[in-house]
Amino acid sequence: MTTPDQPGQPAAEERLLRERLQRAGYLADADLATTVWLASALQRPLLLEGDAGVGKTALATALAQSQNATLVRLQCFEGLDLAQAAYEWNYGRQLMAIRMSESDKDAAGRVRESDVFSRDYLLERPLLRAISQQGPCVLLIDEIDRADEAFEAFLLEVLAEYQITVPEIGTIRASHIPQVILTSNGTRELSDALRRRCLYHYLDYPTLAREIAIVKAALPQVDTRLVEDAVQFVQRLRREDLAKIPGIAETLDWVKALFQMRHTQLPEDMSAVLGTLGCLLKTREDRFVMGPDRLRQLVEGRRTVGVAENANEQAKATT
Repeated sequence: MTTPDQPGQPAAEERLLRERLQRAGYLADADLATTVWLASALQRPLLLEGDAGVGKTALATALAQSQNATLVRLQCFEGLDLAQAAYEWNYGRQLMAIRMSESDKDAAGRVRESDVFSRDYLLERPLLRAISQQGPCVLLIDEIDRADEAFEAFLLEVLAEYQITVPEIGTIRASHIPQVILTSNGTRELSDALRRRCLYHYLDYPTLAREIAIVKAALPQVDTRLVEDAVQFVQRLRREDLAKIPGIAETLDWVKALFQMRHTQLPEDMSAVLGTLGCLLKTREDRFVMGPDRLRQLVEGRRTVGVAENANEQAKATT
């Protein structure tokens, strides 16, 4: 029989998830928290797409920490194969077992194939390690778009059935289904088959208010004025035509640098700001474009916005 409090159960669990992620240092908005909760409830992989630096990998780390789960990470790259991703045989140990059997006078003189092709001689790589966990596990398949399309075909079995087939042994099934998070920077189009097996969420750059909250949570010792000044500047910088847009990690690095230099707000001296831009701009072209004049325009534009906001607040207070 359906009880009256059942409809509110998912909402309560979603709020609990957001609170746990926040305690782990990750501020998730409502849409993201809902998608993460649904992926866990439905035991489906979650595909996170977005530019580099928006917090895709950090979500998996925080999720594992919030659930006291083991984090297993598979870093994808071009040429990734089965041996590097799932398992490979320990050939050195197998050869040693064969030679020891041949030299043992009490042995029959030969070792059976089933003896050396057993689980004891199997080297676990991230995928097999994840489905072999006996407790909670978060499997992070990072930058899946960097792997070849052929690797996706093998990955489908893992994501659909949470199992890996080893020809010499048979099928190894997960006793405890891991929570799988795949990330993609969009460097290539993923297959429809892979997308169908996953829930999907596009993770964009945070809003001004959310990024300020993220930086304050990560760096509580930094002055609020400096955090607000720096984040507003980075938000305006992202609208420039840059080869590599700075992400949240770059914002945190820059605020740390300014704090180490004993600044309590964004300095008026452009030379002081220029010396720290290596925290934000990571290509020669971007660094060349962002000269003192353009930098001053961005800073003054931020301050103009701040003055306008203060004027609006004062006008509202008087009416």
